[in-house]
Amino acid sequence: MPEGHTIHRLAQDHAERFADRTVRVSSPQGRFAESAALLDGRRLETAEAHGKHLFLGFGGTEWVHVHLGLFGKYGLGPAPAPPATDTVRMRLLNEDHYADLRGPTACALITDGEKKAIHDRLGPDPLRASDDPDRAWARISRSRTTIAALLMDQKVVAGVGNVYRAEVLFRHGVDPYRAGRDIARTEWDAMWADLAALMREGVRNNRIDTVRPQHMPEAMGRPPRVDDHGGEVYVYRRADLPCHICGTEVRTADLAARNLFWCPACQRR
Repeated sequence: MPEGHTIHRLAQDHAERFADRTVRVSSPQGRFAESAALLDGRRLETAEAHGKHLFLGFGGTEWVHVHLGLFGKYGLGPAPAPPATDTVRMRLLNEDHYADLRGPTACALITDGEKKAIHDRLGPDPLRASDDPDRAWARISRSRTTIAALLMDQKVVAGVGNVYRAEVLFRHGVDPYRAGRDIARTEWDAMWADLAALMREGVRNNRIDTVRPQHMPEAMGRPPRVDDHGGEVYVYRRADLPCHICGTEVRTADLAARNLFWCPACQRR
């Protein structure tokens, strides 16, 4: 499932290509056809993200809400658009660009009230400047749940996925099995600031890189990472490989239905 930086990047891409312009909206697949007909020929006013949720604003009280889920994908490119296949749930098109949405968990036309309800159930997002890390801290600081599980709970922190979860805990030497209430406020503040910086880089570069300059392949004389996900990481998907810092084997375990990765030497309880 895409992490929050990907959705913020999509909001940015939509704003750059379609905002303040009239767009053609269609649903070659047919599952969004009625809503597409209502929006076709209207002006897209804004695009924004909160965690893993994308919102396309068409003015008034109408928004297209998109959640990619596990299988959703966006294809964006210059016009003319290729012939649309019957897998395209929603196509946006103007004279210069197109955007094709395939396989999302959610693609629905919603009202302001419904949009607010989505925001209300989500935790603060490190990429939203107005969001307050105190809201997340209020839940973390009194929870017996592990910090690793709390970071993946979108009601606690929105937008953090498996990669950022594993990497920020490593970067701050935090054992993933520590309870939220055992995290110090200074540790949480440092992790929140780090998540915001790392995820901003993710938006900018459209990939996840979490390794500090002194630990990059060229600095350490090690081979670069070869992985479909791209980017240099410390522990994510590196189970049984030596830690870049101490050489201890990176461990993996199932936690909250996702694979957790950590270094038992660098991340002591």
